[in-house]
Amino acid sequence: MTATTDGSPGAGAHGTPSASTTTTTTGATPSTTTTGSNTRQTAERAARRATDHLLARQHPDGWWKGDLETNVTMDAEDLLLRQFLGIQDDRTTAAAARWIRSQQRDDGAWPTFHGGPGDLSATVEAYVALRLAGDTPEAPWMASASAWVRERGGIARARVFTRIWLALFGWWRWEDLPELPPELMFLPKWVPLNIYSFGQWARQTIVPLTIVAAHRPVRPGPFALDELHTDPLVPNPPRPRPPVNSWDGFFQRLDRALHGYRKIQFRPLRRAALKAGARWIIERQEDDGCWGGIQPPAVYSVIALNLLGYALDHPVLKAGLDSLDRFAVWPDEDTRMIEACQSPVWDTCLATIALADAGLPADHPALVRAAGWMLDEQITKTGDWAVQRPQLPPGGWAFEFHNDNYPDIDDTAEVVLALLRVNHPDPARLRTAVERGVRWNIGMQSKNGAWGAFDADNTSTFPNRLPFCDFGEVIDPPSADVTAHVVEMLAALGLEHDEHTRRGIDWLLAEQEPSGAWFGRWGVNYIYGTGSVVPALTASGLPGSHPAIRRAVAWLESVQNEDGGWGEDLRSYSSEEWIGRGASTASQTAWALLALLAAGERDGQAAERGVRWLAETQKDDGSWDEPQFTGTGFPRDFSINYHLYRMVFPLTALGRYVHGEPFGGPRKGD
Repeated sequence: MTATTDGSPGAGAHGTPSASTTTTTTGATPSTTTTGSNTRQTAERAARRATDHLLARQHPDGWWKGDLETNVTMDAEDLLLRQFLGIQDDRTTAAAARWIRSQQRDDGAWPTFHGGPGDLSATVEAYVALRLAGDTPEAPWMASASAWVRERGGIARARVFTRIWLALFGWWRWEDLPELPPELMFLPKWVPLNIYSFGQWARQTIVPLTIVAAHRPVRPGPFALDELHTDPLVPNPPRPRPPVNSWDGFFQRLDRALHGYRKIQFRPLRRAALKAGARWIIERQEDDGCWGGIQPPAVYSVIALNLLGYALDHPVLKAGLDSLDRFAVWPDEDTRMIEACQSPVWDTCLATIALADAGLPADHPALVRAAGWMLDEQITKTGDWAVQRPQLPPGGWAFEFHNDNYPDIDDTAEVVLALLRVNHPDPARLRTAVERGVRWNIGMQSKNGAWGAFDADNTSTFPNRLPFCDFGEVIDPPSADVTAHVVEMLAALGLEHDEHTRRGIDWLLAEQEPSGAWFGRWGVNYIYGTGSVVPALTASGLPGSHPAIRRAVAWLESVQNEDGGWGEDLRSYSSEEWIGRGASTASQTAWALLALLAAGERDGQAAERGVRWLAETQKDDGSWDEPQFTGTGFPRDFSINYHLYRMVFPLTALGRYVHGEPFGGPRKGD
């Protein structure tokens, strides 16, 4: 089991330390500390070892992919899906249960990230999955879990998604869930709450769930769950109703109206909506059978189509189920973990950048193979992003192996930055791909001058207010980290004075926090945001002496740990006391170093200490240990441990410390 934390930034051995606490990475063997000019030699040795390790992990086809670890709800929902469809098998069930048990905390709960507090919904789902696997309520780990759930209000206080899963088996009443009518499909894009008001990940989940909610299926579970209610004989009291003149009050009453509409629905319209939803889902199935390259939409799409009469051996469903098996990672032959997504394009472009910045020749076979694979992955078909940008030609890259409907701006920017570092044998092909990618990214700029991840101007706050949407971020507004990567890409192409670049820079400068940091949307958190923005600003011509850069440097120096590294706990998204605070990690130390080096602080004490920390905590095989989750899916709700982050970012930082900025950059006195 994972260690229990006491929830405070100054926790002891099992908690997340404050910046004044000295820590080392688990499994690392510290070497003799070096100072002064020896730091460069130490960095060179560490970079060579990391380069060898990363090269050895490249797939023969040219790509890299690390495991993408999230939390046990992925594994629990996989077992629940199999139960619902009647496709359980003993080996898969036992292997998944073994993984779920291994992630339980000592207090009986399950967290959503390493070292984090227990999460009610994750604990409910994990408990139910283990019961399906044969664990009895009397087993010590099950009894402690159910007691923990009851103490926090029971199933009634779990998120809507969890209660939907329970409703599928009769463990919760459909009538007590928010209504989600399939007629939502017919709302035009100019009407608030149309499906394109939602971010792509939420959109792909909500469309199939409208079909599920319309059917309200119940396939009775094989046992009761009375032990997960506060009191099985007394219903939980209703939650307080917000004032009628508030937005929350409006949307709660809208939900009541939709429940009433269900009773008087116009049946031909409902049938037409269900058909439209099914058509929308099928049209967006990827070549590998998945939907959007992510697990949740695939799971709900399979359920929705099955409820509409598609048999499990129908080609659409068969391909969908086969794709879900590809999300399974087997740490050993008896344990099975489910990835929420797979990140080969992201991992490959970051690995290419790391190796090139560490000194690998631009025509090295590994880089050429990687570039060739990335060129093959460019998306040249129109996807849902065209709803907002109908005249924009395609040309982006997705995150996953197969996700042609949803290329993303962040991957496209980083792929272009990677391709610019490679001497490819077909330079005309590479140049054409770069031009397409840059044109697409520029065209996806939002009205405020910044960039979101998947869509332009996806900024309506209405979707977040729906009672249904309590599962994380459901819109895709621009973020500092994505905007910074696009600005850095444009600057690398000599477009630092282009109007699109300048608007992005102005937005970034306006978004700087009073502390000097930037918020990190897709990585944890202010260290990631700052580590993304500073290199972009300096690449665009801001001198290291610019006030915004100096404030960022001062903030990074103020949150450096005593051991020389940097770390930030995921609870920084919810609590200010965690901002910039946490056990030192390889990836977060690298992000801080990337900012400091870009700001001209190569010879500064903070950068030197950070480089030494990376060298001293490097493992014998050239890698680093990093059990902490430093990736973000939804701030506060869904966290990610990208297993390749611990390699690509430290190598990039070490390479830039030794060789300098890839496209030039200021020194401190500029």
